Amino acid sequence: MTGLVKLSNKSKRQRKAGRDAASLLSGGKPWIRSLTAGLLLAGSVPPWGFWPLGVIGMALWVELLAESKPRRRALHSALVSVGWLGPATLWMADLTLIGWPAAIIAFAAMHAAAGALVAPDRRYMAFPAAFTLVELLRWSWPFGGVPLATMAMAQVSSPLAATARVGGPLLLTALAAVGGVMLATLAARRLRPAAVCAALLIAAWLATLVAPGSEPINVAGSRDDAASIKVAVVQGGGPQNTRADICEQRGVFERHLNTTLQQVTTPVDLVVWPEDVVHPRADTVLTPARCDQPLVTSSGARGELSQLARSLDAVVVAGFFERTADGLANRNYAAAYNPDGSTVDSYDKVQLVPFGEYVPLRSTVERFSDELPARDVRPGPSDQPAVVDTALGPLGVLISWEVFFDHRARSAIGDGDGRLLLNPTNGSSYWLTMVQSQQIASSRLRAIETDRWVIQAAPTGFSAVITPEGDVVERTGISESRVIQAIVELRQGDTLAVRFGPWPVTVAAVLLLIQALRLPQKLTRLKPARKR
Repeated sequence: MTGLVKLSNKSKRQRKAGRDAASLLSGGKPWIRSLTAGLLLAGSVPPWGFWPLGVIGMALWVELLAESKPRRRALHSALVSVGWLGPATLWMADLTLIGWPAAIIAFAAMHAAAGALVAPDRRYMAFPAAFTLVELLRWSWPFGGVPLATMAMAQVSSPLAATARVGGPLLLTALAAVGGVMLATLAARRLRPAAVCAALLIAAWLATLVAPGSEPINVAGSRDDAASIKVAVVQGGGPQNTRADICEQRGVFERHLNTTLQQVTTPVDLVVWPEDVVHPRADTVLTPARCDQPLVTSSGARGELSQLARSLDAVVVAGFFERTADGLANRNYAAAYNPDGSTVDSYDKVQLVPFGEYVPLRSTVERFSDELPARDVRPGPSDQPAVVDTALGPLGVLISWEVFFDHRARSAIGDGDGRLLLNPTNGSSYWLTMVQSQQIASSRLRAIETDRWVIQAAPTGFSAVITPEGDVVERTGISESRVIQAIVELRQGDTLAVRFGPWPVTVAAVLLLIQALRLPQKLTRLKPARKR
């Protein structure tokens, strides 16, 4: 009898423990739990970047979808989105006080629609699919998409990061949601769906062990005809959170030139300058009286870079920003110089920053802001590979904002056979270090999914060298004048993520969501948690 009493008490304790674990996800007021879930998601995103918080936040979100009314599920999901993307995009407030809340509202509306679509008794199946599809929408629309503060970049340090090589950032996003469902079902003591989720995560990880990747390639233009080359990443330094000024352009150019001459040690194969640090004017343009130094001229800048390439006996890639030949727009491009000093190729930025490099609906937007660019940047042809051809072979180029878009990396690697990825960027105008931290995370994602080394060069930070496994070999600090020199490999071959892009994950998510919507509803509603 005593043994039976002990067993009964033990069973009661186990049931109570299960209820207590579930109450961690379901207890408290819904709006508080919604914002808490969002803040946990924000905490997983750089610059904070503690990836387990994202999975916990997802689990809380899953339980919030137990509401029977679609309107309430939509409201909870919108609050999750605000708690997540509000803090994680705070830097936008310094650029536009109108655009920041407008972006948050737009994102919240997307996530609200996904939440309303997920029926409570089907949420374990439907949530990963709906979340994945709405994130794909956010990355693609409007104005080309805004893939900032994503769950993919939040999970780049997790054990599942290598799955980006199989299915790109969209697969990593889906797996983060599956992890949230697994945690939610474990807390609710629903072992069967938890086991299914665990099996999916394990299968995805195992796929990374057998999936094809890249391999080193020997290049005749490199020293000793080897696959390894010596790269110098130049960061000229200077103040952070500044706005473009015509009188500062010579100072920026000379900081990078002097830093290169003083700190780069030879021999070196490749020198990478940041975006927009060569800002020349036509030779006939007069220097404004308010400027202390003469403007950088087109012939002068090109002559200096040509001489630099010859003196270092290296390929030099530098970021230019200047007026188009017809004078109606601007160009943002990377120019490549071979060791003999000749200009061999250039790549014009394709994926432009809305309201930064071009203004959608300009006539309407100009009524609300007087800080818009006077003329748009003219994008390069989207059907041309994102590469520059050099003595080292084709080098992939993603200029600044483009590194957040996986399709630009596929253009550089899949279409252009890029042997490594260059990311010349300019974050000197941004407040805080959120954008720079998230850009490093995106560069890590691009490295993993393409199986290439990534070289990120910024005028005031962060500059970095990243391995194909997504590890940061070295990174600069903010505002310091510094050169990173490292040995990197030139590589060839496509990963599955490069070959197929987001299509396999997208199709799987659509089919899963359709299946979830077609399942017959349960005859009984979910019972509310018992009050204690």
